[in-house]
Parts: sequence; C-alpha cells; structure tokens
Amino acid sequence: MDTNTRKKLIDQYKEGYRVVAAALAGATKEELDARPASGKWSAREIVHHLADSEMTSAIRLRLLIATDRPQIVGYDQDEFARRLHYDRPIDASLEAFKSARSTTAELLDRMSETDWAREGTHTEVGPYPISRWLEIYAVHAHKHADQIRVARGFARKK
Repeated sequence: MDTNTRKKLIDQYKEGYRVVAAALAGATKEELDARPASGKWSAREIVHHLADSEMTSAIRLRLLIATDRPQIVGYDQDEFARRLHYDRPIDASLEAFKSARSTTAELLDRMSETDWAREGTHTEVGPYPISRWLEIYAVHAHKHADQIRVARGFARKK
C-alpha cells in the first residue's frame, strides 16, 4: 500500500465516529429499533456491533504491532448480537466505539514503516498484514452509518 492510499484510509478511519454519530443524530426509540428487512440489524444493534468490532479491531492492531506474527482470531458477529444483549441502551457502546477508534487513530499516526510491514495470520482468512486491517476498518463505520440511515428511514415510512 502506498503512503498516499494509506493516508486517505487513515483519514477515513478517523472520520468513522463522526459519520456514525451524524447518522444517529435525533434518532427516536422507534428508529433505533426498526429493522429494514427480516434478518437485518436495527440501528441499535449496529451501534453495539460497532463497539464490539472496534474494541476487537483495536486489540488486533495492537497485537499486530507488538507481537511477532500473532494469530488474529475471528469471531461470529451474529452470535455476539444474540448473546451480548444488543437490545440495551446505546450510549456506553457509542462511547466505547468512539474511545477505541480515537486511541487507535493515535497509534496509526505514530506507526513507522517497520510497523506497517508487520503481519499476523487470521484464523479465517490467512495472512493478515496491517495494511489489510486498515482497508477493512477504514470503511467499516461508514458502511454501518449507511445501514443506520436505511433502518431509520424504514422506521419513518411505517
């Protein structure tokens, strides 16, 4: 990954919380709990997923930087949603998402070229360089912000 692409992805990563917060601004309980289709997550569930995913991704990056060839363990996001009470209030999860992303952004700004060359092995996809981590998580919040807007729009159409 060239440095220009990396910078763009880091900037996008840093915008993730703001984009999600904007998508949630003024959301009613009905909008938070509406499902746009059977089997799709509500905005509330997406916020909890973002918190869990962001905390997991923060640890993954730290392992990739500080551990030689770490094993990055996959997880079942749907099982998390079922077992981790995704019907609870969103404030703490939104704050966890914000904090994990903020502290990780600080690391991204300080990484050396040697750091960027590090990689581990993901249990589901194999080789897992830090550049791949960034490609995944730079867009992750933006995609979910779009899903939040869709779910809220569905609730308003009812």
